[in-house]
Amino acid sequence: MPSPQTQPSTPNQTAPTDPGFKLPGQVQTTPDPALPKTTPDTATQPVEIAPGGMTNTGAAPLRDTSTRDLAIGGTIFVVLLVIYFFVRNAYVHHLVVRRVAPSSAGSAGWLLFVGLGFVSAAVVLAIVNAARYLTLAITGPLVAVGLIALIAAFFIGRR
Repeated sequence: MPSPQTQPSTPNQTAPTDPGFKLPGQVQTTPDPALPKTTPDTATQPVEIAPGGMTNTGAAPLRDTSTRDLAIGGTIFVVLLVIYFFVRNAYVHHLVVRRVAPSSAGSAGWLLFVGLGFVSAAVVLAIVNAARYLTLAITGPLVAVGLIALIAAFFIGRR
């Protein structure tokens, strides 16, 4: 049985709107002035991360990549790889018809596939989040390997 000292003094008190911590039997009549009265405008906006943190406050904020964006980008990349596999088969067939040795045609076809895959990986990453992935450290090697593989595919396909 609760003691009479823990009972509220007025019988018509409503439940407080304060979501904070309360002891059992404690009733607050006025809301805490430190809490906001309404939801701020930024509560429903996407999260922005400053690239330099506290040390580089002048840098433009990055957009956080959601898992949905990454899943869509990954699906597009896999579909492109399937298309590139058929392009590779058609290219190998075209080279064999042109009297290129089947081993050279196969090598050129795989180099074409790898080159297109690396270049499309760079493009998909740049589309998913350009501020995060369109950097020299990430996009540079992807594009460089892709272009080298494409050039090698065309030179090997000429033999």
